[in-house]
Amino acid sequence: MRNKILHILTMLPALLLSGSLYAQRIVMLDSSHIISIRGLSIVDNNTAWLSGSNGTVARSADGGNNWEWMQVGGFEQTDFRDIEAFDKNTAVIMGIGEPAVILKTHDGGAHWQTVFKDSRKGMFLDAMEFWNEQSGIVIGDPLEEKIFVARSFDGGDSWQILPENGLPSAEKGEAMFAASGTNIRSISLSEAAFVTGGSVSRFFHRDKKTALPLLQGKETTGANSLAVYHNKKRKSAQNMVVAGGDFSNDSISQGNCAVSSDGGATWAVPAIPPRGYKSCVEFITAKRLIACGTSGVDISEDGGMHWRQISRLSFHTCRKAKKGNLVLLAGKDGRIAKLDWD
Repeated sequence: MRNKILHILTMLPALLLSGSLYAQRIVMLDSSHIISIRGLSIVDNNTAWLSGSNGTVARSADGGNNWEWMQVGGFEQTDFRDIEAFDKNTAVIMGIGEPAVILKTHDGGAHWQTVFKDSRKGMFLDAMEFWNEQSGIVIGDPLEEKIFVARSFDGGDSWQILPENGLPSAEKGEAMFAASGTNIRSISLSEAAFVTGGSVSRFFHRDKKTALPLLQGKETTGANSLAVYHNKKRKSAQNMVVAGGDFSNDSISQGNCAVSSDGGATWAVPAIPPRGYKSCVEFITAKRLIACGTSGVDISEDGGMHWRQISRLSFHTCRKAKKGNLVLLAGKDGRIAKLDWD
């Protein structure tokens, strides 16, 4: 009897972990619009915005259960692949190119103002990130092997392109993926880091470029998303997870994820990676993460070292509320869902 009790006690942590994983499930909310959604921003447990193809934007005031859909006039052919929302009335959307545009609304989407436009050949924006309601950054594919970067210091009302000598250099064939608006993230109160793919896959922070242990060498391979956990006790984030793979062969699980616990200086490969290609990864808590892609949805409970698939449904992006616990997912065919988690 004593040995049996000891065996049960030994197995208890694993059983508890397994139970928490099985308790998490994907709940479908909407799939009524034939569009591709890649932009998603959640302000709190009630307010969420999304953006996608055909100039489409939507806003929810009840945690994603109902959506107000709109098509931005004059931009019906634009693919808005990223969005940053500040409240129920204020949001910034990014149109990839050509031309590359950024628009902003102050009245819940009733009117949109063009705050940035670049018609240069080859212009292609990939993602935006804001430190707060005033300071933001947008990143785009290299032009003449210089990665495009612009900054805003007035909440996205205007944007300034970095001088050419201040732009990061890229290798030939190296670029970013406009997959989920998450390949650039803030890592401190004033700094951001980003990840690349293609011919090589690297982590960029300041002037340092660190190779990532991901699939690379093809236009379809490399890092798609960077997740950063902000520990309030530290001035700069230490725990990071990168997700990607090969979107042309989304069943491959090798080389699709990497984990860092030292601010991106070194990267480790998970013991059990997520299943298949992943276009987005997001911290839910200090140890719990969600990752999604055309291959399905996976959860990690230990900071990204072990993953388990919880759904085979395809999604492009998954985000957690800036203030609150709401986690939403969105993707092709206008698919919107939430993560039911404890």
